[in-house]
Amino acid sequence: MDIGFIGLGKMGFPMARRLIEAGHTLTVFDTQKAAMDRLAALGATAGTSPKDISDKVETVMVSLPSLQASLEVATGKGGVIEGRRVKRFIDLSTIGSQMAVKIHDLLASANIVQIDSPVSGGVAGAEKGTLAVMVSGPRAEFEAVKAALAVFGKVFYIGDKPGAGQTMKLANNFLSATAMLATCEAVVMGTKSGLDPAVMIDVINAGSGMSTASRDKFPRSVLPRSFDYGFTTALMVKDVRLAVEEMRSLGLSMEVAEAVGRLWDVVIREQGAESDFTEAIKPIEKAAGVVVGGAKRSHAAK
Repeated sequence: MDIGFIGLGKMGFPMARRLIEAGHTLTVFDTQKAAMDRLAALGATAGTSPKDISDKVETVMVSLPSLQASLEVATGKGGVIEGRRVKRFIDLSTIGSQMAVKIHDLLASANIVQIDSPVSGGVAGAEKGTLAVMVSGPRAEFEAVKAALAVFGKVFYIGDKPGAGQTMKLANNFLSATAMLATCEAVVMGTKSGLDPAVMIDVINAGSGMSTASRDKFPRSVLPRSFDYGFTTALMVKDVRLAVEEMRSLGLSMEVAEAVGRLWDVVIREQGAESDFTEAIKPIEKAAGVVVGGAKRSHAAK
């Protein structure tokens, strides 16, 4: 399949690479030339702009870091909407249902089908092809691209309603964000009382408290204090805020979501937007006067 791919960052690059490895013909674009050069070395063709790519292929995929980036690439000057050949726009980013609907409506005016397809599973999932791919759009268009999307991982058809895939993604990421903070607080509590945090994680993972935070993030990035899981605090905060906005738009009670949102606001304020989101434990440690993990698994703040 001939595919255009725009956005070759931490998630986009490995997804694009997997498409090449699966035998698809790729034309790529990114503002960072080095990323395009690396994929060109693997067999991709470098494009010069979103419009250029959309002049050459019928199917364009994007993996972008913000709502505004998706909107501009899809519908801005020199964007996909101006392409002569493009028929479908597949957004792998997390932009929320309201922005997805806005892009859908604008592209529809140019007879371009928007397929909402956010993914979950992080950089490791993108590398291994084990992402959860949440797709909404016309069923026939979904079937046309399903095989290509399956290169990224397990594909779920959410429905034909514009933005439905985004709603699913926000629900998933809200749970992930909540589990991360809750696990941080639980392990800091145990560490403060004298428990070994590594033993705590082993017990939690053998019991009913297990989550991806305890199973994956703590052993890999928190206990060794490498904080290198590969997902920024800014992106996590973006996703949580989008989830809260979605809940508000539906008129829902959201006490847990609002509390989680406030705590992530503390993390981004104290650790910075570009910090790894596993550093969420640091403000909690600071308040408790303990340090979790590390070579000596210190139980006292240094």
